[in-house]
Amino acid sequence: MDPLSQRKIYTVGEITSEIKQSLDRFGIVWIQGEISNCKHHSSGHLYFSLKDTRAQLKAACFRNNNRYLKFRPEDGMEVLVRGRLSVYEPRGDYQVIVEYMEPVGVGSLQMAFDQLKEKLRKEGLFEEALKKPLPLLPKKVGIVTSPTGAAIRDMLRILKRRNASLNVLIYPAKVQGAGAAEEISEGIRYLNSRDDIDVVIIGRGGGSIEDLWAFNEEVVARAVYRSELPLVSAVGHEVDFTISDFVADLRAPTPSAAAEMVSGSREDLRISVQSLHGRLHQAIKSGLERRRLHLERLAHNRAFAVAPNRIRDLQQRFDESALRLYQAVQRFVSDMRHREHMASAGLNKLDLGRFILHKREAWARCHQGLVSGIQSCLRRNRARFELAVGKVDSLSPLAILKRGFSLCRNEQGLIIKSAADVSRGDSVQITLSEGELDCLVQETRQPK
Repeated sequence: MDPLSQRKIYTVGEITSEIKQSLDRFGIVWIQGEISNCKHHSSGHLYFSLKDTRAQLKAACFRNNNRYLKFRPEDGMEVLVRGRLSVYEPRGDYQVIVEYMEPVGVGSLQMAFDQLKEKLRKEGLFEEALKKPLPLLPKKVGIVTSPTGAAIRDMLRILKRRNASLNVLIYPAKVQGAGAAEEISEGIRYLNSRDDIDVVIIGRGGGSIEDLWAFNEEVVARAVYRSELPLVSAVGHEVDFTISDFVADLRAPTPSAAAEMVSGSREDLRISVQSLHGRLHQAIKSGLERRRLHLERLAHNRAFAVAPNRIRDLQQRFDESALRLYQAVQRFVSDMRHREHMASAGLNKLDLGRFILHKREAWARCHQGLVSGIQSCLRRNRARFELAVGKVDSLSPLAILKRGFSLCRNEQGLIIKSAADVSRGDSVQITLSEGELDCLVQETRQPK
């Protein structure tokens, strides 16, 4: 019997299927290695390779498992994965289908916390310049928390004790577990949509990092950042820090401390006002005492003894100056009256009629002389003008034409000065004293 006839021949698909079934029998496996060639696909799937110093293995983490990861896998990260071995038949690659993954050496939640914190820090969500101050005496505070927790009871007790007139609006929300982050974010947005809220508190009591994780979600951090109202983050105990603490306008170590911060105790304000009033009263009293002592020192100054004598000297000098001024005015008035008297006497002696007649005769003589001069000038200028007109008229071409001369032009309108300027058969135009002639040249004769 031919041994070749007993051989089993597989197709590529069959052998790949056999290998896939063999790998499936491994069941759940745990594998540790370093991530390389990590690709986050737009579909939500994650593809990468696990490697060590001896080999590498392809891995895939599909969206339904990928979305539960608390950190973002990156190249060079040492991880521990749980999954099933399988074969991607179109390429014949064997790979591990990852169902769970955590970083080696640090918890996945802590890594996720650090990654989100660094991301938001680079975006500027933690900037101190963006922090809003709390109102001094708020009228109404909004609280996003669980309505059944111990934290809300402590906050209400402190708010009532410190400021009984303060109104409180509680937005009930889950503070841990699935959907908690979305409810907290929605509570922040709702309180910001109202126009009667002055300050917002978000928080809960203490717990593990898993219990507080809702306040480390990015959706909560961005809702806190977009809040237009001052917002206090009060999550856990004093040693607990969450992402919302870094983004909020103020971080309270505990929910009770947050209530203390926003309550604006009227008693504290009254004590502060009284303290300021006492300090102001003491400052005014001390200032008045300093000025009284200064005034007493001035009163004993020698200048006050010398001043009256100096004032009397100045008064006497003033009186003397006033007397001299009065005497000078009297002399000036007397002098003006004397000049007025002299002028009046001179006017009485003057014969105004004779003076006016004399001036009128002088004006008439000047007028006659002016008229005679103008007429003589006109006669001289007219004679010169007539002489010039005669000279211009004698030089006029029209006057020459009247004496029997004529003016000849060729067809281009140019004046003909010589018989050489025309030829036999040319047309010429002759201008006479009266009228013009169009002629035809029959013969030209040059001067001998």
